[in-house]
Amino acid sequence: MGGGCIMLTMIENVHVYDPEDLGVNDIVLCYDKIVEIGKGLFASYPKAKRIEGKGLMATAGFIDQHVHVTGGGGEGSFRTRVPELKFTDCIRAGVTTLVGVLGTDGITRSVENLVAKTKALNEEGITAYCLTGSYEYPTITLTGDVKKDIAFIKEVLGVKVALSDHRCSNLTKEELIRLVSDVRMASLISGKPGLVTIHMGRGKQNLNMIFEILEETDLPIKHFRPTHVGKLGESAIRFAKMGGYIDFTASTNPSGAARDIIEATQAGIPLERMTLSSDANGSLPKWNDKNEMIGIVAASMKSLHNVLKELIQVEKMEVAEALRLATTNVSQALELHESKGKLQAGYDADILLLDRDFNLDTVIARGRLLMQRGELQVQDTY
Repeated sequence: MGGGCIMLTMIENVHVYDPEDLGVNDIVLCYDKIVEIGKGLFASYPKAKRIEGKGLMATAGFIDQHVHVTGGGGEGSFRTRVPELKFTDCIRAGVTTLVGVLGTDGITRSVENLVAKTKALNEEGITAYCLTGSYEYPTITLTGDVKKDIAFIKEVLGVKVALSDHRCSNLTKEELIRLVSDVRMASLISGKPGLVTIHMGRGKQNLNMIFEILEETDLPIKHFRPTHVGKLGESAIRFAKMGGYIDFTASTNPSGAARDIIEATQAGIPLERMTLSSDANGSLPKWNDKNEMIGIVAASMKSLHNVLKELIQVEKMEVAEALRLATTNVSQALELHESKGKLQAGYDADILLLDRDFNLDTVIARGRLLMQRGELQVQDTY
């Protein structure tokens, strides 16, 4: 079919992963949407701007649901505050949708700054959301109320908290029940997923408090979103088999994260219950057995792409399966699955082109060409 759109782009002869393997096709974009995918479409769209995709594969843009957009860290005094994320960091990593979070530091960092940075990234050209809160409890917010942050701030999808970590507030089971209950009510009223993203440390508590809450209350498991689960072992497997989502962290050790994912599939966890995120611009502190910091580095958003490459090239996972971890699985988990995570007509025009070695070649976000042949087509505001 043709159309009346005056801003048409066609990617020709590209191997399309939906993430399912659809073979070689053309992809037609109109402004910020995909309008058609099929073979030999140029005759129907003779005025379309053409991008040659021969020898490349196309996938939906990566969705990174755990990004410290204003910078994380701070565990080693003020000089260890990680700088904020740049727009071009996202492009170079192939991330076209993200969820911004705070972390350890809810003292020198604020939800106000987080929401402002999230709005800035949307203005610059990707799709950005965020979570209210940080590691600490009572939860820091913008409006003074977690429920109101979620209900009235467009970008806020839920809340962040920490468990089983020497840096957390050691909230009680009753406090976590109340927090999740508030998030659930706000999510019902606002039509949002109501995420309670839980930073999981290496402490003794593990996921035990969450299991008790699920046993003792009627709160749905969908609201509980533990992250950094590679360190949790059997409890993460149990949680996923109960129907929960578990989120693996790419940046700590890309090869280790890939191996953790493979071992989880071998343990019988359905792939659709797993997601992958980068923890970008968060700190990666190293602690001794006394919980004293003995080193610190910053996490990179590129680690998300690196883990997918590791899964495909080293662990020999099927391309379509690996891509799910950063596309469809995440869009389902964030309840963005009607517009994000797939290459289908009607979906947002967030598209990556990768070469045969799975290296990033081209990035399109919301229909706008941001990288082509490995070269940035845009700049940061500053």
